[in-house]
Amino acid sequence: MQPQQPQGHSYLVVTDALTRRMGPAPHPRGREQWTNYLCPVHEGDGQHHNPSLGVRYDPRQGKTMLRCWAKCNDEEVLDRIGLRVRDLWDRLPERDPNRRTSNGIHGQQYGVAERRPLTLVERAIAAASFPIQYKPELGAQTGPAENVDTYVYRWHTDQIEGAVFRMRTPHEHGYTKSFWQARWNGTGWEKGGFAPIPWKLADIREALDTGREIYVCEGEKDVQAANRAGLIATCNAMGAGSWTPEHAKWLRGAARVIVVADRDRPGYLHAAKVAETLDGRVGEVRVVQARDGKDLADHFAAGHHLEDLDPVPYLDRPQQQRFRPVTRTRSR
Repeated sequence: MQPQQPQGHSYLVVTDALTRRMGPAPHPRGREQWTNYLCPVHEGDGQHHNPSLGVRYDPRQGKTMLRCWAKCNDEEVLDRIGLRVRDLWDRLPERDPNRRTSNGIHGQQYGVAERRPLTLVERAIAAASFPIQYKPELGAQTGPAENVDTYVYRWHTDQIEGAVFRMRTPHEHGYTKSFWQARWNGTGWEKGGFAPIPWKLADIREALDTGREIYVCEGEKDVQAANRAGLIATCNAMGAGSWTPEHAKWLRGAARVIVVADRDRPGYLHAAKVAETLDGRVGEVRVVQARDGKDLADHFAAGHHLEDLDPVPYLDRPQQQRFRPVTRTRSR
């Protein structure tokens, strides 16, 4: 016999778990109306989001309803906050032994499909438990965007292919950053994307010729930080999510590649994709992250050294207690 729970018990369980993991709902409403929380699946990366996980209570069913407006899976949402599907009910409905579930398994309780095992990158993200960080309100824009850096992408022959322009826009209480791409037509820049080549291809060729290790970062600023430390490094244009097998083929034959993951959900997903495309193309792939801060530039700015980079659990294989770089100072 199932224990009787007071009406609305499931709503308290779900909202308490969401509040502990993601913070309170910014605009709470009555329990029988949709209240939006941050989604632990796609909004748990520490970046600013408009909350998009709807929660409400259905008194007729004695059930709490979840709905991610970005279509995240309910079971994955619950798993991220330490709950199960059964926690959505005040009292579980009686099992019907004659019920056939949608996946064809006769009599499976409550019609819930068997849970899909988490991938390595999902395990890594769950283990990291990235804190939610709300971006400050910067107020109104106070001036035009200005170009603060230009990252030119060249072929290994030194021929220009394109560029990424880093912009900074002033606001009342700070600045926002943005990027845009352009391709070189031989006489000038045309706004738009360009061929998927890694940044600093000539350096990659040097590493392949000399056996040097190659660092793959998420953005050009981190590559510059790596270069100042005497390392050979590269990235793709436009940051996380834009790496492709076409980029990876240029690293084929490298003895060792170290992927430096940004410490957030997009950074982990990006690093996992880079490592996957390099598998079988290079001798060894490591996946590491900053000891402090978000990225490699923050790591060095905090006073840490190269050997202080930490392996990313689940993504860095084989697991090692400490990352030990094998590097030589660049000769040029």
